[in-house]
Amino acid sequence: MSTTNRQIHLVSRPQGEPTADNFKLVESAVSALAPGQVLVRNHYLSLDPYMRGRMNESKSYAQPQPLNEVMIGGTVGEVVESRNEHFKVGDKVVGYGGWQEYQLVDATQRGVLQKVDTTHIPLAAYLGAVGMPGVTAWYGLVKIINPKAGETVVVSAASGAVGGAVGQLAKVRGARAVGLAGGPDKCRQVVEELGFDECIDYKQHPDVKSLSAALKAACPNGIDGYFENVGGKILDAVMLRANAFSRIAMCGMISGYNGEPIPMQAPQLILVNRMKIEGFIVSEHMDVWPEALKELGTLVATGKLKYRETVADGLAAAPEAFLGLLKGKNFGKQLVKLI
Repeated sequence: MSTTNRQIHLVSRPQGEPTADNFKLVESAVSALAPGQVLVRNHYLSLDPYMRGRMNESKSYAQPQPLNEVMIGGTVGEVVESRNEHFKVGDKVVGYGGWQEYQLVDATQRGVLQKVDTTHIPLAAYLGAVGMPGVTAWYGLVKIINPKAGETVVVSAASGAVGGAVGQLAKVRGARAVGLAGGPDKCRQVVEELGFDECIDYKQHPDVKSLSAALKAACPNGIDGYFENVGGKILDAVMLRANAFSRIAMCGMISGYNGEPIPMQAPQLILVNRMKIEGFIVSEHMDVWPEALKELGTLVATGKLKYRETVADGLAAAPEAFLGLLKGKNFGKQLVKLI
């Protein structure tokens, strides 16, 4: 009996803010395995802000998501059939299976599928704290900001999968961690659960002047490092409080993902403060992934790196969960449970 695979395709490009109509749920039969192939039953799907940029046809660091094909996305799951000597039925694996329940993989291609150990680390964590978001946090903090003990690191979207890890990794290195998040509940979680020193609710500060004053109160010694996920008025406010020789890791600019302009009010501060501003894409730095994952895995396994997950149930829920992610409705890592 053939296995039916359910997938979600991107069927149209968003004009501004995306809607559920940009996606379509389709079904197809899983093909018989060829030599070297592996069939994976995906258990969890990762939803991430970068997917919004890939839905556009505009120039970016990666190719646009093709129309009428499975939406891209990281997945974890279990091998249910194998014609590859390196993978056996029951192996837990992480890969980029996309928005679908089953993934047929040519496992002879190096790196497309990685076996993971779930003895001390939950399978879903390999899509968050011990996966791409965690390594993103690690790279931006360690390789770009490189905080010294006693310095102050500010993180936007601090309650998200990346931002939450940044602050905790900064604390491990003896730095002071100040987060920015939307709403009192998220700010409370960032301080009480994740261990940040302070968290500012940016929704309480409608303009740059007000937000800059809040940052001044939270960062009396100025800002030495900033991990950027948002852009817009938050970046402007941070730059007004930045110290000489401060460093900014440019990870995301979610305030402009729907095509909104993102002007910078005072770019002269880059020169005045001799700031280092560096954008990065974590997939271009695979050489550091083993080092990053070793630290992240150890911290998670020993309970020293905390994380939260928001889980949508079933593949059909993925589009609405993704739209909610773009509006900041999730706490921590946004996942879709597929089994």
